[in-house]
Amino acid sequence: MTELGPVAWPPAAIRTERLTLREPLAGDRAAFIELFASPEVHLYLGAPRPRDELERVMPRVPGRRPGLFVIDLDGAMIGLVTLDRRDPGRPGHLRPDAGEAELGYMFLPEAWGHGYAAEACTAALDWFGDALPGEPVVLCAQTANHRSVSLAAKLGFTEVERFEEYGAEQWFGVRPAVTPPG
Repeated sequence: MTELGPVAWPPAAIRTERLTLREPLAGDRAAFIELFASPEVHLYLGAPRPRDELERVMPRVPGRRPGLFVIDLDGAMIGLVTLDRRDPGRPGHLRPDAGEAELGYMFLPEAWGHGYAAEACTAALDWFGDALPGEPVVLCAQTANHRSVSLAAKLGFTEVERFEEYGAEQWFGVRPAVTPPG
């Protein structure tokens, strides 16, 4: 997020049944490089970056910024979940001033198919709902990425619209804000 308002960052680690969502560490650098260089991971996200370029430019502790959680399984990074403000210049918004919170995620291919994405995204969304109650979250995925569209539905996102971006049809959905009782 470009602005978290009153939310302190980084938050304490978030633990789920199998995973830990935490801030990045120096030991995550190799997994970050693998994630951003993987053609499989980037099939629906644009081209992967060249590994040699990533080796040169990746900081010793990559990904240290508000809104980015490393997904840790048994002490090893398997992916990341982000909560960022959606760029107002992109299509797909809920309100005229734009800047909605947007969920993003990437996992290493060996972590696919085990339910980790649903578990990690649910934990991040729950944290976000507690940290910024009353704020909806949006998600955008290529319609061809059936696994991401299916995950979006499982997480409670409903389709708002479809549009063309990056040379492909995009699915844009919203997860309504949950306002705490009170």
